[in-house]
Amino acid sequence: MTKRDYYEVLGVSKNGSADEIKKAFRKKAIQYHPDKNPGDKQSEEKFKEAAEAYEVLSSPEKKQRYDQFGHAGLGNQSGFGGGGRSMDDIFSMFGDIFGGGGFGGFGGFGSGGRSQRVNRGSNLRVKVSLDLSEIAHGAEKKLKVKKYITCTTCHGSGAKGSSGFTTCSSCRGSGQVTRVSNTFLGQMQTTSTCPTCGGDGKIISQKCDTCYGEGIIQGEEVITVKIPPGVAEGMQLSLEGKGNGARRGGIPGDLLILIAEEEHPELTRDENDLIYNLYLSFPDIALGVTTEIPTIDGKVKVKIESGTQPEKILRLRGKGLPDVNGYGKGDLLVKIHAWVPQKLTAEERKTLEKLQISPNFASPQGQDGKGFFDKVKDMFE
Repeated sequence: MTKRDYYEVLGVSKNGSADEIKKAFRKKAIQYHPDKNPGDKQSEEKFKEAAEAYEVLSSPEKKQRYDQFGHAGLGNQSGFGGGGRSMDDIFSMFGDIFGGGGFGGFGGFGSGGRSQRVNRGSNLRVKVSLDLSEIAHGAEKKLKVKKYITCTTCHGSGAKGSSGFTTCSSCRGSGQVTRVSNTFLGQMQTTSTCPTCGGDGKIISQKCDTCYGEGIIQGEEVITVKIPPGVAEGMQLSLEGKGNGARRGGIPGDLLILIAEEEHPELTRDENDLIYNLYLSFPDIALGVTTEIPTIDGKVKVKIESGTQPEKILRLRGKGLPDVNGYGKGDLLVKIHAWVPQKLTAEERKTLEKLQISPNFASPQGQDGKGFFDKVKDMFE
């Protein structure tokens, strides 16, 4: 399913400020919030779509990649709507922009729910090198990544079994603490997340013997990365949730894949076009020749017409690289160069001297009847 433009989803322009993007998401989230639209699957999907758009556009790094490369610049993110993050994840990540108000009773999102501090794992970066063929057709890479993973003993809780928790004495299990302070307006009551348990309402009394209460351990994971066609040097893709695991069941970080291009022995890239420098002898250029040139998918034959001038560029349509956003393909540009020998035999020199005085080989300027080789005779010495 094709994803909609994130700016269109939130109803903001590309030049919109961070505050405008935040306000637009808040408006959409209130409109499609599950508590306001119980049982409405379409509203829930629109809520997730808005949250996905906000996650990208509210991050300067992700927004820059999206503005430059579109959805392809974000890699294989499945998105909120595609099962990437749960509704609880969304509320935990973005609930703070509602200031504790909004709708109660859904996942602790509203004012009546528990405000819980969410741990987030750090992002990881890896570099993937691609040759031109992989860039042209896309590639699938398997990466063995060393990172923090969820503890297999306690399944991320950090506790030793179900009896490893006790009720937090500071908040008495509510996850929130209330403070009363005296001001010149009178007494003011504030409620905040419990600093002792982080909003869990419970604390670990017996730590897991494997992770020692952290919920994560060092390990490794083999991750399959699907790289779209048309990526470029320096482009960064993102795999959501494939970075370091988070402490005690939090939200894992992302895996950022930095693209590096391997140099091709014959072809040079210029955005989506490819350039090939074809060197021909003067007889071939003058008489015309059919020769083979390399492309990404193998060699092809091209006909060089007689009288073709050096520095002329032949364009092979569609033989370049695909656009990363799917807007067609570039071309292969064949640049003709005249190859001049540095040493000549006596017979070759005599032949060229005869040609030099021939009217057919006169230069376009026709100066004193001098021919084409006046320009390059020094190279024949």
